[in-house]
Amino acid sequence: MNGVATTAALNLARHLQGAGIVNADVLSVVAKTPRELFLDAALGHKAYENTALPIGQGQTISQPYIVARMTELLLESHPKRVLEIGTGSGYQAAILAQLVDELCTVERIKSLQIQARQRLKRLDLHNVSFKYGDGWKGWANKGPFDAIMVTAAASSVPQALLQQLADGGVLVIPVGDEVQQLMRVVRQGDQFHSQTIEMVKFVPLVNGELA
Repeated sequence: MNGVATTAALNLARHLQGAGIVNADVLSVVAKTPRELFLDAALGHKAYENTALPIGQGQTISQPYIVARMTELLLESHPKRVLEIGTGSGYQAAILAQLVDELCTVERIKSLQIQARQRLKRLDLHNVSFKYGDGWKGWANKGPFDAIMVTAAASSVPQALLQQLADGGVLVIPVGDEVQQLMRVVRQGDQFHSQTIEMVKFVPLVNGELA
């Protein structure tokens, strides 16, 4: 990052800390990750605003607060192998890849997946596996996972994802249609314990359709 971007990223991290993000590792990674790399050049000047932005194909790069909050929730269980559903721009994947040993990420829009792979390569993040596929199905032959993050809103919690959680694993997922809630689900044996975190707004998690 150049000096201006570095200052802007540091200011964003400070803003997120003021908004309630407490995990120092998450804040550090946000401060050193060039968010402008994940946006079209025309939107680069908005890269360090705490807002969601369009990335094409009807998708968005999430608000930095939400990225940080979901990452913080995921890291509470100290996961090593993580599944991300909805690669999108690759920004959330870039944050996670710097904080866990292994990341697997699934995207249903091929053009977005290709761009995200190139961006993570530019950042020398090589602990990420990519899959072009239906996020509702997860990535069964890579599981079980210590944690799963879903970056689009599901109408209900996908059963396939629950089954791909390791015992003690955590699923962080927005659930709902018009009204959406960020949920944290913990697997304990065959039981799943859910906690509502806060209200959110995401694009929908499309079921079964690849683009």
